[in-house]
Amino acid sequence: MKKWQCIVCGFIYDEEEGLPDEGIAAGTAWNVTEDDLLEHMDFVDIEDFEMIEID
Repeated sequence: MKKWQCIVCGFIYDEEEGLPDEGIAAGTAWNVTEDDLLEHMDFVDIEDFEMIEID
């Protein structure tokens, strides 16, 4: 499982944990959830949102 961080806002998505409060189950890969996550992040513009893999 990987962790991804937004270079704009610092948000970290941990695939192992998911986002249960947003309806994204633990173990869900970032590439599967990208569109779903962006719908909940109205504090950044989608075109400015870029995730990078972190250790």
